[in-house]
Amino acid sequence: MPETSSKHVGWAHVLGRTLSGIAVLAALVLSWFMYRLYFANPRTDDAYVHANTASLAAHVSGEITKLLIKDNERVKEGELLFVVDPRPYQLALDTARTKLNLTEIEIKTLRDTINSARAQLAERKIDAANSRQYLDRILPLRARDFVTDNDLVQARNKLNAAEAGVATASSELQKAEDAIGVLADVNQRVRAAAEEVEDAQLNYDYCFVRAPCDGYVTNLNIARGQYANMGQPVLTLVDDHTWYVLAYFREDLLDRIRPGMQADISLLSYPGERFSGEVQGIGWGLFQQNGATVGGLPEVEETLNWVRLNQRFPVRIVLKPADNAHPYRMGQTAVVTIRGQ
Repeated sequence: MPETSSKHVGWAHVLGRTLSGIAVLAALVLSWFMYRLYFANPRTDDAYVHANTASLAAHVSGEITKLLIKDNERVKEGELLFVVDPRPYQLALDTARTKLNLTEIEIKTLRDTINSARAQLAERKIDAANSRQYLDRILPLRARDFVTDNDLVQARNKLNAAEAGVATASSELQKAEDAIGVLADVNQRVRAAAEEVEDAQLNYDYCFVRAPCDGYVTNLNIARGQYANMGQPVLTLVDDHTWYVLAYFREDLLDRIRPGMQADISLLSYPGERFSGEVQGIGWGLFQQNGATVGGLPEVEETLNWVRLNQRFPVRIVLKPADNAHPYRMGQTAVVTIRGQ
């Protein structure tokens, strides 16, 4: 009996050692498999949904006379969001247009005067030439008594009057040309007046603030009747054309992630749902407090921390379009797994 009991104890000992060995081997195999799986398919839960945003501000100052949107409302590109009182800018535009019109009329009048003076000068020159030809023609006839002395006097008087007319017309033309100035100065006056109209038109158009893209209104902090200051943001527009996840991966996993790889994403907002994305790129730099330049020299702080921790680099993953039942929102927490190739 003691001998049989001893045999049972021996077999139990061998079986226990065998099972322990199998368990250790299974644990090692499982650990190796999980290690390979982790590095072949990098995963992180340090990831968040992002989108491009636009902080909207009025380009002109004034009272908000119309507010056509509500917070968290979806708007389309080009949709009118709010209106800054356009009346003073309309007045400035009308004034600039009037100034341009008056400048153009003034210059046109001066040019018409010049053209008229040139025509008058041409006529006076023709009269003078005709008078000279007539006098030259009748002078030989006086010796043969075909004309009288009185005829010669009248011809000379007519020539003198014609030449005086040429001088007067030349003087009038010079005055008109002096009044309008050189052509470059004239064109500059017109351009300056036209630029004032353009600036006034632009400021008037700025009174009507429109959405630069399709998206969602958020952080709306204005009301009708409030005064909008030029350049001061009054709302933020979340562009819903492109949504992406910034997933922060340890640096020892980066060599296994490449642009174009597919990614599986789950969002805490929608348990059980799976979303897809594509790696767009990996961040090229992180800010390092240690080594920052101070006074032209790098500042390196002393440290007794001998544990080397992996840095985390942002990986941008462009999300595939979501359905209406599961819209993306900025800041959603995500879990990302990169599909290995």
